[in-house]
Amino acid sequence: MALLIRSFARSSCLLKQTSMLIPKRSTMATTAYEEMRNFWARNRKLNRPLSPFLTVYKPHLAMMTSLTHRVTGVVMQVALTGGSIILLCLPGDFRQNLEYVRQLSLGPIIIIAFKYILAFPVVYHFLNGIRHLAWDAGYGFSLKTLYKSGYFVMALTAVITTYFVFGIKCNAL
Repeated sequence: MALLIRSFARSSCLLKQTSMLIPKRSTMATTAYEEMRNFWARNRKLNRPLSPFLTVYKPHLAMMTSLTHRVTGVVMQVALTGGSIILLCLPGDFRQNLEYVRQLSLGPIIIIAFKYILAFPVVYHFLNGIRHLAWDAGYGFSLKTLYKSGYFVMALTAVITTYFVFGIKCNAL
């Protein structure tokens, strides 16, 4: 009995293998290439863009806060990596390099602007990250709450950044 089952199974496997080698005719009326060509012809006829970009959408708060969160993250990573590499390549130690910057005699406007440029991405990314953690927990998805939290993050970023620029005094060096 086992021999009969084995021979039957082998013969059916051989039939399946030979049927796979025989080319089959497609029952579809059109090929995928024709479908794709018709799709793009219809899009060109309707003057649709190839793919949507930021210029297609009307900017709104959620889009801008998300974009700013991503940009600040990338900027901080590039600045941290680049600054670290530059500091490793410079001769001398940190105190000598800091003294060199002090000898440049930069005006207060330039120093304040530079402090804002350094503080804003850190503060915004931190505060908006807390907002994202609240979203991960399932809070703040209603449109009203989304806008309130977005404006709150922007206002608190301005306040804390200004505090970092003007409020913290370092007299140690």
